[in-house]
Amino acid sequence: MQLMERRPQILIVEDEKEIAKFIDLELQAENYETVVTYDGVTGLSKFRELNPDLVVLDLMLPVLDGLEVARRIRKTSNTPIIILTAKDSVDDKVTGLDSGADDYLVKPFSIEELLARVRAHLRRVNPAVTGEVRVADLVMNLDGREVFRYGRRIELSAKEFELLELFARNPGKVFNRFEIEEKVWPEYTGGSNVVDVYVGYLRRKLEGEGERRLIHTVRGVGYVLREE
Repeated sequence: MQLMERRPQILIVEDEKEIAKFIDLELQAENYETVVTYDGVTGLSKFRELNPDLVVLDLMLPVLDGLEVARRIRKTSNTPIIILTAKDSVDDKVTGLDSGADDYLVKPFSIEELLARVRAHLRRVNPAVTGEVRVADLVMNLDGREVFRYGRRIELSAKEFELLELFARNPGKVFNRFEIEEKVWPEYTGGSNVVDVYVGYLRRKLEGEGERRLIHTVRGVGYVLREE
């Protein structure tokens, strides 16, 4: 199974063009995809169009201020928002965070600190960025190809790992056997019981210490990973 790598997309909403350009270049150097806007209305419109992974948001914006942009984003999305502002009082910080922002940096700020906070928030919300998938008590480290349940390391073969990754990336989705074969065993033409055999292998390994079942049979259809 081949997985397409996607660069995290960050929306920058900052009316000071030199600051916006500086942040833009630094984020691009870290291999992020960036979109820059210079006022609140355009920033909000771009957010709704693109649904980015994270927003870097100035407070003092023309047309629509950053607090209102944050409030409107938060009504429909949990996307991380990092506020940038020259206002550094406690009340200002509380107001910014209460508007729905996740973090607050006071200008002038260290670009290293901004980048660190961007990484931290992306790790929190985006498994594709962290290389980690979590479902219930199951943890898959995609980069290291490691699997854990309750801290217990589980050894999987390459195909077992691919099959579990398919389920873990799509919790609650029921896959029929043909779909699974097509994604994990594209070399097969059907008619075998390879899916049933490997689901059995996974269950034995995932439930080796008496853990609850995660991969369930949907009678007459196929399999689904879900917590019950």
